[in-house]
Amino acid sequence: MASVANRRSVMVLYSDTISPVGHCVRIVLAEKEINVDINFVTDVELPEELSDLNPYNSVLTLIDRELILYDAQIIMEYLDERFPHPPLMPVDPVSRANNRQLRFRVLRDLYSLVDDLESDNEIAAANARKGMRDNLTAVAPAFSHKPFFMADEHSLVDCCMAPLLWRLDHYGIKLPMSANVITDYGKRLFERTAFQSSLSEQESELRL
Repeated sequence: MASVANRRSVMVLYSDTISPVGHCVRIVLAEKEINVDINFVTDVELPEELSDLNPYNSVLTLIDRELILYDAQIIMEYLDERFPHPPLMPVDPVSRANNRQLRFRVLRDLYSLVDDLESDNEIAAANARKGMRDNLTAVAPAFSHKPFFMADEHSLVDCCMAPLLWRLDHYGIKLPMSANVITDYGKRLFERTAFQSSLSEQESELRL
């Protein structure tokens, strides 16, 4: 496995074209303007090399010479430490822990609904749409006082939120007026140059 990775002189990311999880990582890469080869693949067409590198046969995989990572949150934190400018994590331990906790909640409360949102089971999809809408509406007050998610600076939490908010229309989710602050927050994220450059062709078409 290491011999395959060692042949790489440039960082390589394997990512699907549409999943919000892979999109998170691509946003971090774009924010930091990292020189990386992005290989877009599908679950049904995994390259043989990727099967050798990733023991879980999942698409998202980062190769940085001898290092191979395949969990989105680990990849994002590695990139932030490996390329410290601009920083996407706070410096002090308490703030870093809070940042990780917020990302944990985003994954548990929101990303956990994605599979059902994209499923052919209309009952499951309807329940997931309600869950996503209710969760976002409930946290809306947290976006009232800071330009980013409970922070003055753009962070990994925002890199996780942006892909979901970009897909709300695609998922058939319309937020109530009481959550307009989240809609405005999403627009600020979408206007970032890094966000625009992170989009795959398929993702760009989600909001045409």
